[in-house]
Amino acid sequence: MEWVAIVMFFAVVAVLMAGYPVAFSLGGVALVFAWLGIAGGSFDSAFLATAPNRLFGIMSNETLLAVPLFVFMGVMLERARLAENLLDNLGALFGKVRGGLGISVMLVGMLLAASTGIVGATVVTMGLLSLPTMLRRGYDPKIATGTICAAGTLGQVIPPSIVLVLLGDVMSSAYSQAQLSQGVFAPDTVSVGDLFVGALLPGLLLVLLYIIYIVIVAIVRPAAMPAHFDEGPRPSVVSLVLALLPPLFLIIAVLGSIIGGFATPTEAAGVGAVGAALLAMLNRALTYDRLKEVMRATVRISSMVFLILVGASLFSLVFRGYGGDDLVREFLMNLPGGAFGALLIVMLLMFLLGFVLDFIEITFVVVPIVGPILLAMGIDPIWLGVLMAVNLQTSFLTPPFGFALFYLRGVAPESLATGDIYRGAIPFVALQLIGLAILAAFPALATWLPEVVYGN
Repeated sequence: MEWVAIVMFFAVVAVLMAGYPVAFSLGGVALVFAWLGIAGGSFDSAFLATAPNRLFGIMSNETLLAVPLFVFMGVMLERARLAENLLDNLGALFGKVRGGLGISVMLVGMLLAASTGIVGATVVTMGLLSLPTMLRRGYDPKIATGTICAAGTLGQVIPPSIVLVLLGDVMSSAYSQAQLSQGVFAPDTVSVGDLFVGALLPGLLLVLLYIIYIVIVAIVRPAAMPAHFDEGPRPSVVSLVLALLPPLFLIIAVLGSIIGGFATPTEAAGVGAVGAALLAMLNRALTYDRLKEVMRATVRISSMVFLILVGASLFSLVFRGYGGDDLVREFLMNLPGGAFGALLIVMLLMFLLGFVLDFIEITFVVVPIVGPILLAMGIDPIWLGVLMAVNLQTSFLTPPFGFALFYLRGVAPESLATGDIYRGAIPFVALQLIGLAILAAFPALATWLPEVVYGN
């Protein structure tokens, strides 16, 4: 009955595209197929009996505690208006260079990514602050919107990232499962901290590719990114340092504590949450009402993530009950090219699914199915996790359902055509694919730094 599992997968995709809530679509479709299978005698109800244990495992998973803490940190920093000082100072610093405003937006996006990890907050904030300025100063709308969207999605790869937290948890389980299937009963582990450290260089590579593209466009098409000479004096060293200190303080506190081995990612998330609150207090942006807003947003976003995880857990149970994992394993292992061929097909599948599904759905539905199979074929878990994170980042930019495009559309002027936003994102999707290819060709980009830091 393995074919039923494939039908169930495409049924979930169809229901999601129809607009139904993600968590209820995953869990609901799985339960319907399970009940039909039990009634027809083709599904063992014992699989559903293990669901409570799985849900308890989710509730007691300390790694996932990092999710609400990082969400709190990101939302608090958005409310603290951290980006405004950065954009003002970096915009003045690079404003007299052709394309300098685009470069400053990208650098601010990088710093916000390394201190918040929340894509929606970054895109909306920079869309409100920098898009009107870029359009007023003669930037091509496609270049302006593409730059803002791409800068906002850096939070998916540059740690601390919610994607890396979720992927790290799923990858840890998949790696243990792969080793147990090979008869290794004292398996090695891969942690969220490994993925955080492994994603640093690939994230910086993407920033470099984006800036190179902006510089080339500024040279080839100067009218699309004009230079301006009316910004006034350049910012003083003191004002620039004061603007950079808050995000750098948070980056060092969070990533430094992880890389230095002083804290686990969950503990570092707690440090980041407290640090973000302190920065908001120093900026005089933390009021009682604002704190309530931040906490409500944190609960709402975290509840969505965990409810999707519950639905995905039910889906994977039923999928395995129908033998879907055996079917996928047989398909991938019989592909020409061995492990590389299987990896290529999985990366292509995840990229295509990114056009219609959110990164959370892909992480919780696809990765648990294909992860153990690829890892059992000898692929390095850190390299695989970072490859998947970069691939999932493209789902935020790919039309028509890229969330970064939706976020920017919501705050962009009505005079700006939606088509311009979509067309502006396409070159940056191509750059992400180039970055993915470079990472695939040079695995050391993801594995070298964890080896240096952790010695494994």
